[in-house]
Amino acid sequence: MSHFVRPRDLTRPAVRLVAFHHAGGSAASYFPLSRYLPADWDVLLLDLPGRGKRHAQPALADMREVVAAATDDVRPLADGTPLAFFGHSFGAVVAFETARALEARGDGPFWVGVSGRGAPGHEVLTRLPDHAGPDAELIARLREMGGMPERLDAVPEFRDRFLRLVRCDLRAVADYRPDAHRPPLAASLTAFGATHDSWAPIASMAAWARQTRGPFTERTYDGGHFHFLGSAFEAFAADLVDEVSAALPLWSVASASSLRTSTSVRTSA
Repeated sequence: MSHFVRPRDLTRPAVRLVAFHHAGGSAASYFPLSRYLPADWDVLLLDLPGRGKRHAQPALADMREVVAAATDDVRPLADGTPLAFFGHSFGAVVAFETARALEARGDGPFWVGVSGRGAPGHEVLTRLPDHAGPDAELIARLREMGGMPERLDAVPEFRDRFLRLVRCDLRAVADYRPDAHRPPLAASLTAFGATHDSWAPIASMAAWARQTRGPFTERTYDGGHFHFLGSAFEAFAADLVDEVSAALPLWSVASASSLRTSTSVRTSA
């Protein structure tokens, strides 16, 4: 069974975009994104364990396990179609690490967009809620940032399930300690940040440039952690399309070069 929500099913898409949700979120959070993306893009919204299509599975509290699950899901999509990743907050870490895992196998995406998460090595600037704190305190912090499910307290069972899920996600992020000496990604990378995002201060975003040996772009918006939701989704999606479209020609050149090299080797042999 597929773990993706797939708003459109295309036989030969121009781009395949995989979106990774935020802590406590699900694929449904990003469904509106598909309305504003080119019609020839295959949009795949991944549900990680514990929610959506995988609600019966236990949530994972270790980032290595989260990334392993995401990599298993995404690997079959690396079939020669241009592959791009976008992740917000918790999802930014999952997108980045999944890109690294696939790149190590020669199947990495050509573009990675990270949003609402400071660069690795700048965790001291990132003010995450305490995943082990009291329920009331955690809910207050989450409401302060926005992006909370509506009427959370109306159904106690839903509230308790949501809190268990978000605690697992936040613990995975809090314990995330990547090797500072790893080589950077080959993919183009864009960091999306917001002026009043206390979870990912602007000062923590520029250092993403050191995580790629490809082109790097930083985009800054007014607002808080979930600045792009609601009426801002359309404008944000347009910026995302611009970034992916700018990176695509570089992938085409690299793919053509790789094909010529491969053909030359076979001919010489």
